[in-house]
Amino acid sequence: MHATLPLMRRYGFPAIRRRRLETLQVNLGYRCNQSCLHCHVNAGPNRSEEMSAQTITDVLAFIEVAGVKRLDLTGGAPELNPHFRELVLRARELGVQVIDRCNLTILEEPGQEGLAEFLAGQRVEVIASLPCYQEDNVDRQRGSGVFERSLRSLVRLNALGYGRSGSGLELSLVYNPQGAVLPPPQAQLEADYRRELGERYGIAFTRLYVLANMPIQRFGSTLVSKGQFNDYMMRLHGAHRSENLDAVMCRSLISVDWRGQVYDCDFNQMLDLPLGLEGRARPQLSDLIGRDLRGNPIAVRDHCYGCTAGQGSSCGGALHD
Repeated sequence: MHATLPLMRRYGFPAIRRRRLETLQVNLGYRCNQSCLHCHVNAGPNRSEEMSAQTITDVLAFIEVAGVKRLDLTGGAPELNPHFRELVLRARELGVQVIDRCNLTILEEPGQEGLAEFLAGQRVEVIASLPCYQEDNVDRQRGSGVFERSLRSLVRLNALGYGRSGSGLELSLVYNPQGAVLPPPQAQLEADYRRELGERYGIAFTRLYVLANMPIQRFGSTLVSKGQFNDYMMRLHGAHRSENLDAVMCRSLISVDWRGQVYDCDFNQMLDLPLGLEGRARPQLSDLIGRDLRGNPIAVRDHCYGCTAGQGSSCGGALHD
C-alpha cells in the first residue's frame, strides 16, 4: 500500500547516474513491532509482507555472482523474517559484511531470544534507531516505553562488546528530527549523544548517523494532514547543495523489496519507482545478474531533495560536515 502524496516533479531534481555497485540493501518485510511516526516504510505489527525463502536464495545467488561485499538488511524489523538468521549465516560464509538495521526493542520480543548473541557471534554491524537521547522525545516519536527498552538493549549489546573500542563490533545509532525540520550538524549532535548516554547510562557506541525525514509514506501523510507538506518540500529544495549529488547512496546501492523487485534506493521502493532496466518494467534481482549498471540513469523525484538538503542524508548518515 502506497500513500497518495503530492510528489510531482515540481522542482525537477538533477539527473544522476549509477556507479559501481557496492551495497545490496534488502528489505525483508514490512512487519515491525513498532509504528514510528517518522517511518518512511509505513511498517507496523499488522503488516504481513515478508521475503520468501526462494527470494532469499535469489539474493544470495546475486551476491555471489555480482561480488557484492556489503549486505544491508532492513524492514520493518528485518529480524522478524523467519529466514533472517539463515540469510546472515550464508552471507557471512560468502565473506560479506552484514548490516542489521535494528530498532533495539526487537531484542526483547518473544521468539528473539539469543538474537543479540547471534549478531555478535556473526560479527554483524548493528545500526540502531534512537532518535534522541531524551526519553520524552523518543517515546513521543516511537511509542510509550520504547526509550527504556532501547536502553536495556544498548546495555546488552555493550556487554557483548558492541560499541566498545577494539572489539570490532560496530554499533551505530540513528537520529531523526522530531518534525518538519532539517537535522542539526552530525558531529555536534554525536558529541551530545556521547555525553548524555555515557554520563547518564554508561552506554557506548561507534558513531551517530543523522538522517533527514523523508516526505513519503507515514511521515509524508502526517505532513499533509498538518498542512506542512509543501512548506517542508520548499525547505528541502531551498537547502539543496549540488556537492551532495556526488555522494548520494543511490549511486552505489540497489534496494530489493520483499518480492525481489529492485529499486535505486529504499525511498524509491516505498514510492513504487522501479530501477530502470531496458526490457523490464519491473525488474527482479535475478534480471540484474551479469549486467553492469554503471552509467544507468537513476529514477529521481522531488523527494530526493531529502538526501541533498543541507549536510545531506543517506543510510550512512550525513554526506558532508
